[in-house]
Amino acid sequence: MAAINPVAELTIDGEVATVTINSPPVNALSQSVRDGLKRGVEAAAANEAVKAIVIICAGRTFIAGADITEFGKPHAPPYLPNVLDLIENASKPVVAALHGTALGGGFEVALTAHYRIAVPSAKCGLPEIKLGLIPGAGGTQRLPRLVGVEKALDVILSGTPFGAREAKEWGVVDELAEEGKLHESALAFARRLIAENAPLKKVRDRSDKLEPARGHPEIFEAIRKANARKFRGFEAWEKAIESVRNAVDLPFDEGVLKEREMFMALLATTQSKAQRHVFFAERQTAKIADIGPDEPIRPIQSVGVIGAGTMGDGIAMNFLAAGIPVRIVETSKEALDRGVAIMRRNYENTAKKGRLTMAEVEERMGRLAPSLDFGALADADLVIEAVYENMDLKKSVFERLDGVAKPGAILASNTSYLDIDEIAARTKRPEDVLGMHFFSPANVMRLLEIVRGAKTSKSVLATIAGLAPKIGKVGVVVGVCHGFVGNRMLAERQREAMKLILEGATPWDVDRVIVDFGMPMGPFAMSDLAGLDIGWSAETSKRSTIREILCEEGRRGQKTSAGFYDYDEARNAKPSAHVEEIIRNFAASKGVAQRKIGDAEILERCTYPMINEGAKILAEGKAQRASDIDVVWIYGYGWPVYRGGPMFYADTVGLTTVLDKLREFEVKFGDDFKPAPLLEKLAAEGGAFSKP
Repeated sequence: MAAINPVAELTIDGEVATVTINSPPVNALSQSVRDGLKRGVEAAAANEAVKAIVIICAGRTFIAGADITEFGKPHAPPYLPNVLDLIENASKPVVAALHGTALGGGFEVALTAHYRIAVPSAKCGLPEIKLGLIPGAGGTQRLPRLVGVEKALDVILSGTPFGAREAKEWGVVDELAEEGKLHESALAFARRLIAENAPLKKVRDRSDKLEPARGHPEIFEAIRKANARKFRGFEAWEKAIESVRNAVDLPFDEGVLKEREMFMALLATTQSKAQRHVFFAERQTAKIADIGPDEPIRPIQSVGVIGAGTMGDGIAMNFLAAGIPVRIVETSKEALDRGVAIMRRNYENTAKKGRLTMAEVEERMGRLAPSLDFGALADADLVIEAVYENMDLKKSVFERLDGVAKPGAILASNTSYLDIDEIAARTKRPEDVLGMHFFSPANVMRLLEIVRGAKTSKSVLATIAGLAPKIGKVGVVVGVCHGFVGNRMLAERQREAMKLILEGATPWDVDRVIVDFGMPMGPFAMSDLAGLDIGWSAETSKRSTIREILCEEGRRGQKTSAGFYDYDEARNAKPSAHVEEIIRNFAASKGVAQRKIGDAEILERCTYPMINEGAKILAEGKAQRASDIDVVWIYGYGWPVYRGGPMFYADTVGLTTVLDKLREFEVKFGDDFKPAPLLEKLAAEGGAFSKP
């Protein structure tokens, strides 16, 4: 065994040389890994006793992708394309031995080997699209040559890894090895290649899988059409299709060159920078400033949920899916039965789509224990209250829960606005209380705002932060304030949206601008979907707002086929002349003169106050970092990932630009636009939210 460099070793076992990469945690393609591959393959190729070469990785995975920290920085040689050429053009068979994940550049390394062997649990993939990129080291040229154009584009455009068994079926992997015996199997495979005098199978030289696409541009048009909605606003996906088409239409070397040019051009785009920002931002959320890795974690082996409504059902499903038993409690049998039936129906619908088996549905439902007895929560390690958003009700629930829950149980509220400290104060154990704000539908949306109360213990906070990924959530720690991070900022947008329609913009004008920006839905369509009568009372309604007027007229959203929009039987929306008249008359009654409002003003007035509020949240310490705010908005509200979240977006627009516009609006429209001191400070210093 000989060390090649700090992360690579070369061993000779008879006629087979093994180049082993060992660069924890994921063997990313850093300069030292590239250097280790290059020098290892060169040394093995130069050794006359060696007849075949195995490339393998130590640790839990094969090369799991590029070293993203190098993106945007000057690259040090050796360059990846040169290393791949060296592997592909080696005069001796090169076998890539795969375990864990072979992703992105790691999978492209494997594709340049002459043969591939993998353990069944291994996964391969090209996830670059999730970073606003396309594969840049031959992936769009080699993969179609192995699996065909359509399957290759499915892999590239989804960015989703595929298993080793599929890879074997598709002809990507030549042989499956026994789990835990990859190196032995790879050596035996290499010796068999030597004995058989096997050819050097270069993927680049294959063309049979490309033939069905030659002269058939309609294949690519169909793929464009099928993906247009999914990738609305994104830039990279069109380049991915173009690059795979080049594999069909151009010689290999020309196709690779154009692929690299497209990759480098995309790397410099704001979209890719935004998506890379989100990649790192999501990973940062797990780091809590004053909590170290040694903080004791409380075991969560059973969960109680109070309330079997929409939120309670969704919350329970997360735990059931993660293998954690749930006892769900309601006050009436009718509500309990309805909630359980909805959970079962949701799981069965997932099974119909092929994402679950019926056996798995039964297994999950078997973990659910419905009850009308509040005392059934006594043994739960974690109890989550998911009742109606009313402070008096929640306080009474927690007073009762305090007397039932066992010592050491974590007590959480799913409140989306209310003061956790006020709720915790109604218990004798405020250190065990925190907020767990799930987003609707709770079994689908990935965000979990973890609300840290003034007395929440570090152990409780660390436990829930560690639990979030186990139930499929991205947990973001936030502080106590009205609406926390997400809804506090949303209120700024909603206020301006309502003011804009009074001043002359229509609801569909505002919604169109917000959707064109990249949000899945505008504020008025969203209100109609949720129901305009949430929190509205006929007894107290005084026609004092447009919403009250609409509710009084029975226009309560999609469920009544009328809200801000009119809806047909299929719930398709169309602008309502009647609503325009209501708004016009209401504005006149308030003395608001209407005018034509341009798209730029709509966007600025809906987004800049959010950014301003984000700056206040940061200054108050209600969020740990600007990137946490971005994660909240991407995973909780559908902010377009290619814009990086509201705080990153502010940096791309320029903080001075945002500040100047806020000051202009402050003069025109008043104190709602008063700039936050932190925003003023960063703009004056030439700083950015995305810089620590």
